[in-house]
Amino acid sequence: MGTTKFIFAGTAALGLLASSAFAEDMTGMIKRIDRLNGTILIEQVQKGTVGASSGSAGALQEYKARDAAMLDAVHAGDRVSYSATATNGTGTLTKLQKQK
Repeated sequence: MGTTKFIFAGTAALGLLASSAFAEDMTGMIKRIDRLNGTILIEQVQKGTVGASSGSAGALQEYKARDAAMLDAVHAGDRVSYSATATNGTGTLTKLQKQK
């Protein structure tokens, strides 16, 4: 029983760490917008230059928009800064701002 509680506590701690890192401001490039389903596909851009090569592609992640107005302000190919939260395994955008 003690081992089960320990494993459960470790899993819960990892989940909290992952969700808090997910809420940080990130930067990326919009690859696809699906206005009918309210989703957006963003390629995350690495911050900093340590170990990063300029030609490598970042991770692609699909997010659900909090409201449709967020998607109307951007287009595929735009560089954006964004924040997202994880809810039931689905990423939801909380902030989406086009970079200048």
